[in-house]
Amino acid sequence: MVGNREKKGRVVNNIRRLRFDHDEMTQKQLAEIVGVTRQTIVAIENAKYAPSLELAFLIALAFNT
Repeated sequence: MVGNREKKGRVVNNIRRLRFDHDEMTQKQLAEIVGVTRQTIVAIENAKYAPSLELAFLIALAFNT
């Protein structure tokens, strides 16, 4: 997935874009779907927190990706 990587080889955080692409889903709505707090979603979007593999999969499932 070359399109989802930065020049340094890090995976790009697209959660905010995905939320808006899915009927402007709020952070609270996503948090409720995946079972975390809104603050956790904020931290992930701001690259302050790296989700566990399990949470990353739950987020992907929330967007059907």
